[in-house]
Amino acid sequence: MTYDTIFARSFSRYDQKKLGYGAFLGCLLIALSFCIVFKPYLGSLPVLNMRMPVDIGLKMLRITNSYSFEKLRGDDIRSSMATIVNETSSSEIEMVESDTTGTKETISNGNAIGSSTTTVINNKNITQKKEMKTLCHVEERTEFCEMYGDIRVDGKTSTVFMAADTMLESGPWVIRPYSRRGDDQAFKRVTKWFIKSVVDAYETPTQCDQRHNVPAIIFSTAGYAGNNFHDYTDIVLPLYLTSRQFEGEVKFLITDKKPWWIKKFRNILQKLSRYELVDIDKEVNVHCFTSVTVGLKRYPQELKIDSSKSPYSMKDFRKFLRSAYSLKKENAINMRDNGGKERPRLFILSRKNTRAFTNTNAIVGMATRLGFEVVVTEVDSHVAKVAEMVNSCDVMMGVHGAGLTNMIFLPENAILIQVIPIGGFEWLAKTDFAEPSKEMNLRYIGYQIKTEESTLIQQYPPDHEVLNDPYAIQRRGWHEFKSIYLQKQNVNLDVDRFRITLLRALDLLHQ
Repeated sequence: MTYDTIFARSFSRYDQKKLGYGAFLGCLLIALSFCIVFKPYLGSLPVLNMRMPVDIGLKMLRITNSYSFEKLRGDDIRSSMATIVNETSSSEIEMVESDTTGTKETISNGNAIGSSTTTVINNKNITQKKEMKTLCHVEERTEFCEMYGDIRVDGKTSTVFMAADTMLESGPWVIRPYSRRGDDQAFKRVTKWFIKSVVDAYETPTQCDQRHNVPAIIFSTAGYAGNNFHDYTDIVLPLYLTSRQFEGEVKFLITDKKPWWIKKFRNILQKLSRYELVDIDKEVNVHCFTSVTVGLKRYPQELKIDSSKSPYSMKDFRKFLRSAYSLKKENAINMRDNGGKERPRLFILSRKNTRAFTNTNAIVGMATRLGFEVVVTEVDSHVAKVAEMVNSCDVMMGVHGAGLTNMIFLPENAILIQVIPIGGFEWLAKTDFAEPSKEMNLRYIGYQIKTEESTLIQQYPPDHEVLNDPYAIQRRGWHEFKSIYLQKQNVNLDVDRFRITLLRALDLLHQ
């Protein structure tokens, strides 16, 4: 017999209904009593606070911000990229992208390196790292690192500390911040700088002493500084490429600082930065920034900007120089439009010690008879004076050497005449001045002297290899080549032969 049958026989239908109502009321009273007795012990449910591991967060930030790290090169870079992408799931990447929208509130924790920020997004608390990245580039002629985040510069140890950057896990990155990579002779004089990753606050050797709200660039004035050609191609032009984007809102931290170099290029430095220069090697304070570049950008060719890869061009650079030195002449004279009212100006670059003209007066006389107004001078470290002189001329001529670098001050469509000594200078003449001049919108004429125009014929017999086989001298090394063809040779121009070159220059000025 079932339980339902027994219950039905024991009570009437009316009694069963009363018992049901009573049971319901009893359960309700028990529930109310439970709430009253235990209410003080009840609170709101705890909020689930999920924190993303720092390393994963950093890796995801790098994926969504175009991972770039050129410590590896070629196929190694591509394989490394593939590995990183495979290690980070697509859902993680999407999470970072979705977390960058909505209302945000940022709180900083002061001096601790690698400080966290709390971001409130759609009423959800998510703790994540400040966006930081280190992009190191190894190129044919330079290497430099661009860093963003919590960065500290310690001049006493020549070290830049980067907060918790897993991109430097393999060890510190070492850079000599001078743009002539691969030249061991130049690098001997350049201080090494170390870029290190700091995982937590206790690993940094000291706290921040001085904070800056503008980016910083660290570069050296050692290497071949003092040679006019290298001053521009290794330092000034790369510094322009690296800093121009900041429109003066950038600080220069100079290592291997040479006061005479700073004085020489003060106009350019003040035009690129509105701030006082920092001799970082002598600083006892630790300087803190949110953006630091160690080293300078440059292109492999001398005195060149690749405008297909850069927002700037050599035309922009020359315009910048005209502004820095208040140069008035923008275009060379056009003899066709001039109507003979004004004579073209010829600048003859004079030298004293080597590769000098031995018959300057004869050259001046011949050029004057052709119709030129001739200026003869030797350039020095007073850049403003030299720039004004060169800019006032329409034609510049000189023997191959660093002084010809001042062609950067010539007006548009002016003419450069490079006198090329004997000794197999063709490759130097082409890479140092012929090709760069075309990028500057100058017209180039090369004049290759004959053996009879070199003073080396007075030092060596006619059958000597110095006169007959200069490439044999070159094969013995740069120092022997330099000691003979650069340091012992002067030029006695064949005035009648050179006259044809000046006539060609006049013809170009009529076009």
